[in-house]
Amino acid sequence: MTDILKDILISDITTNPNQPRQIFKEEDIKALAESIANNGLIQPIIVRPSDIIGYELIAGERRLRAHQFLGKSHIQAIITQKSYQESMKQALIENLQRADLNPIEEAKAYQNIIDKLGMTHQELAKSIGKSRPYISNQLRLLQLSSSWQTAIEEGLATPGHARLILPLSKEEQNFWLTEITGHQISVHQLEKSLKKEDKQPTSKEKTIFQNHLEEELQKSLGLSVSISGFQQKKGHLSITFSNEEEFNRIINKLK
Repeated sequence: MTDILKDILISDITTNPNQPRQIFKEEDIKALAESIANNGLIQPIIVRPSDIIGYELIAGERRLRAHQFLGKSHIQAIITQKSYQESMKQALIENLQRADLNPIEEAKAYQNIIDKLGMTHQELAKSIGKSRPYISNQLRLLQLSSSWQTAIEEGLATPGHARLILPLSKEEQNFWLTEITGHQISVHQLEKSLKKEDKQPTSKEKTIFQNHLEEELQKSLGLSVSISGFQQKKGHLSITFSNEEEFNRIINKLK
């Protein structure tokens, strides 16, 4: 059966549960609504007959939202007979071609298709015209903490930053997230800092992260703290006290 173009009731449309885009900015919807009000809808949305009732949206949620913002009851749509699997793929490709999905949305969309359609990284890459390493690298972003993912979604950090910190411990990742967002550290600057930390520190040279940990412990205890052997993942934590009161403070903190 061929696709058909017709006006359909907006109330008959169910949004796509596999929509890759998770964030819809209100100002973008308002701007699109103004454009539609002045120029009409240039590109129809795409829907498929729902398995229950009405239609399921495949592509065009921003256009649909703009119509709802304008208070319209109907919207022009291409009604296609695509299967559930085909509609998932088309929704992803439609958004990727616009190149405005944020990296986390893109990674979640890939993972959604892999989970629901049982595709390998190689099969997915081939079906959407990407390389297998590209798909795998994007999916690695989902290994990040929710704080890191939010920072990338908001543009405060980039996938380039993320790939550099992924091998680090969670504590180090959180430390560098604070540094990156607080001081606008570029990917190049982060790479240089991490390379410097990879070098074996001498007794007079400590990593930025090590100094940060010492400062945090000193603030908490109110005493001098020194960490050694940090790069070898084993070593000594020294806390200096000068009287019984300071010693008791350490004991109480440890308890």
